[in-house]
Amino acid sequence: QVQLVESGGGLVQPGGSLRLSCAASGFSFSNYAMNWYRQAPGQERELVATITSAADTNYADSVKNRFTISRNNAKNTVYLQMNSLKPDDTAVYYCNAKGQSWGTRRDYWGQGTQVSVSS
Repeated sequence: QVQLVESGGGLVQPGGSLRLSCAASGFSFSNYAMNWYRQAPGQERELVATITSAADTNYADSVKNRFTISRNNAKNTVYLQMNSLKPDDTAVYYCNAKGQSWGTRRDYWGQGTQVSVSS
C-alpha cells in the first residue's frame, strides 16, 4: 500500500523557518521524482519544488533562494526546508511522487500539511 505522510507544518511568523518532511512507503522511492506542491485558499495547486531520482532540483521562482528540497533514500523521506517565510507562502503543502512501475506511470499524493505564515 502506497503512503506519503507529510509532517512539519504549523504556524510561523514572517521571516521564520519550517522544515516539512514526507515519509514514503509502498513503492520504490529512490526511483521516483519527488515534488512539493502547495494550494492556497481559492487558488490552483502549484508546483513548489522538485527533486529527481538523480537529486537534480528545480524550484518555482517565488521560492528560489528561500526553499530547499532534499531527499534521503535510506529513510524514504523527502524534505522541504523553508526559510524567510512570507504570508504569501500560507497554503496546504502536498508531497507528490511521480515515476513508473511495470511500464505504467504512477502519481502518488500525500494528505497535505497546513503552513500558515502570520504575525
